Amino acid sequence: MAHGDITIGGIFPLHYRVELPATDYTSKPLAAQCQGFDARALRWALAMRLAVDEINNSVDLLPHHTLGYRIFDSCATPVTAQRAVLAVLNDLNVAQNLMCSGGEPVLAIVGESGSSQSIVVSRTLQPFRIPMISYFSTCSCLSDRKQFPTFFRVVPSDDYQVKAIAQLLKRFGWTWIGVVTEDHDYGRFALQGLKQEIENTDICLAYHKMIPKDFKQDQVLEILNVMRKSTARVVVVFSGEGEFYPFLKEFMTQNITGIQWVASEAWVTASILAETYPFLTGTIGFAIRQGHVPGLQEYLMMVNPQKYPSNPLVQELWGALYGCSPSPSNGGTQLPLCTGQETLRKQHSAYMNTSSTRVTYNVYKAVYAIAHSLQSFFQCVPGSGPFNSSSCGDINDIYPWQLQHYLQEVSFLVSGEHVNFDTRGDSVPSYDLINWQRQKNGDISFIKVGLYDGARDSGKELVIQDQAIMWLGNQSKVPVSICSDSCTLGFRKAVRNGEPLCCFDCVPCDSGKISNQTDSVDCMECPEDYWSNANGTTCIPKIVEFLSQRDTMGVILMVIAIVGSCLTTAVLAIFLHYRGTPIVRINNSELSFFILFSLTLCFLCALIFIGEPTSWSCMLRHTTFSITFSLCISCILGKTLVVLAAFTATQPGNNVMKWLGPVQQRIIIFSCTLVQMLICAAWLIASPPFPYRNTQYQHSKIILDCSVGSDLAFWCVLGYIGLLATVCFVLAFLARKLPGNFNEAKYITFSMLIFCAVWLAFVPAYVSSPGKFTTAVEIFAILASSFGLLLCLFAPKCYIILLKPEKNTKQHLTGKTTK
Repeated sequence: MAHGDITIGGIFPLHYRVELPATDYTSKPLAAQCQGFDARALRWALAMRLAVDEINNSVDLLPHHTLGYRIFDSCATPVTAQRAVLAVLNDLNVAQNLMCSGGEPVLAIVGESGSSQSIVVSRTLQPFRIPMISYFSTCSCLSDRKQFPTFFRVVPSDDYQVKAIAQLLKRFGWTWIGVVTEDHDYGRFALQGLKQEIENTDICLAYHKMIPKDFKQDQVLEILNVMRKSTARVVVVFSGEGEFYPFLKEFMTQNITGIQWVASEAWVTASILAETYPFLTGTIGFAIRQGHVPGLQEYLMMVNPQKYPSNPLVQELWGALYGCSPSPSNGGTQLPLCTGQETLRKQHSAYMNTSSTRVTYNVYKAVYAIAHSLQSFFQCVPGSGPFNSSSCGDINDIYPWQLQHYLQEVSFLVSGEHVNFDTRGDSVPSYDLINWQRQKNGDISFIKVGLYDGARDSGKELVIQDQAIMWLGNQSKVPVSICSDSCTLGFRKAVRNGEPLCCFDCVPCDSGKISNQTDSVDCMECPEDYWSNANGTTCIPKIVEFLSQRDTMGVILMVIAIVGSCLTTAVLAIFLHYRGTPIVRINNSELSFFILFSLTLCFLCALIFIGEPTSWSCMLRHTTFSITFSLCISCILGKTLVVLAAFTATQPGNNVMKWLGPVQQRIIIFSCTLVQMLICAAWLIASPPFPYRNTQYQHSKIILDCSVGSDLAFWCVLGYIGLLATVCFVLAFLARKLPGNFNEAKYITFSMLIFCAVWLAFVPAYVSSPGKFTTAVEIFAILASSFGLLLCLFAPKCYIILLKPEKNTKQHLTGKTTK
């Protein structure tokens, strides 16, 4: 028991669970019984005593005043925590929960560990405006100054813990996780904060379950069944060790394996869990910052039953450490008797672990924060302080709300750390990353493998020593916890209906789109002149397609065109050589020469269609083709008229031949050709053909072609040629039965029939053929019709000239030779 000029209170979870008595509603129920002694919490309480003793013996801090204290047990539950704070305020002797007390008013309280308990305690203290400093309550809800105006803490808020955990999950690629929380504000607010942190990331919750406040096996089994069936291998737990301990006991009986635990700061350094449940090896989580409490180990070793023979907590400590009791028990479990002189050893880690003090160090800081605030109050100069000048620095006139003012402004160094509070009563966020590793002797050690410093620049807060981590099953390989495997390059994610975003199928990118990174949400469309490769991983230049001189088709058509022109030239040479023979002279040799000349041009104009389209080649293609064919058909028309006139001139009184002399024939040819030339001129002036890059017909290619410019002009050109051919065909058809062994009208009829058939077949083929095939079809029509005219008109004559010269006579050709 310690008295002092100023009294502070302390509330610690010296037991970690409460057994509720049976209620039959016929009699007053018994008080709840605290069970499960927590040696670690006793170490926290003794750290408070140590700090008070240091301050009372200090010549620099509160040199003319002493501190007293009252410490009570909260039993790690809100109800008993409220009973404890009322006991502190009323100076009540609460049975075995009392550790030490004095009768002075309480100015501040150090407590509590659990957030739910701190909420109750803080609200109970608010009417009295008594400040409290928590050493282990991390719920972000406690940062609300409107609800908790007197609350301070030397442990970071869960706002920062969930940020750290979210970064940890992203760092190791754990996108499919389960979350288990206690059914208190601590668990609820931690879950809410974690959901906010992962909202815009690839991390999804497979499930979220709450450990029931009152342990019920059927509800716990339901949670464990979800964990067993889930594909999530990483489970984040926000719970105090009191609620988590019985849950793990049931977990162990269900033989569930393969779970990688991520611990909150509430249990990541809980030695009782590490000693009881060996399957927790590999657990990783953030612990509050480690600090040094000088002289703590020696101070703890001074505690024994001989020094505190009537203190029930020391009796329970001996029972927990040695399994014996230094004095006979009045009830409950009977333990063997021991002397009480047993030596405390380092292997009693729950109590004697002073190598990495965390919560203990926070308790130590909290007491020093109160002491430094009191120091600031006593150093206040009358008349210059924030309060009534008469009460400034007066120990007999100090109130808790005055102390809160100085707590808000406090700033000091303890064990090399700078301690202060922000406007919400929070301290600077800093965590150690702890990994549970099994040593050779079988014990689990808490190994620091990284840190999280909230004061660092964004994105650089988390530092991890990956090679120092030992995972589940003492493996060095990072566990995998994903709902769906990553989508490789060339694929995109397609979310499954009714499932979280982390559960998806990998769908290949559509043609023309690529994905050049894993887990792409969308495929990127290639630029207009590019197309996706076969794997859909990169954009490659589109194939440029046109009828080239290097294409097999282009070479074949060129050869045919050149052969055709050579044949036509050869026929022209034959006709020139035999121009004096009757078969050449009988039907106006001049027209035959014109026809052969124009046919040569028709064959050669096909070459203009082969090669990459340019502005000039596009304009020359159709105009040259149309004019040469118009010239050719005009000449054939003239020949047809001459043939028809020659056979009808034999009738008495018919002098039609005088109107179809050489001059008139030339006028007919020139006039018919001039009409086509005028149409072409108007076409070139109004809307000339031009090169066109077609990227729509076949998306993987760029088709270079000549656009006709004006469809009307194009079809007018073809229509005019068709008109000439039709007139020629009709006239030749009428003259087919005229007398004579060599009736040229028959051959003209066949030639025009072939010509019209070819170009009628050209129209649908031209419309439906894509790309270079359109050009090839047009060339084919030109060559086929040219060959048809050449063969039908001149092959019979060449046959007679070269092979049947005896028939190359006027009598034979006119049919007057008798057999």
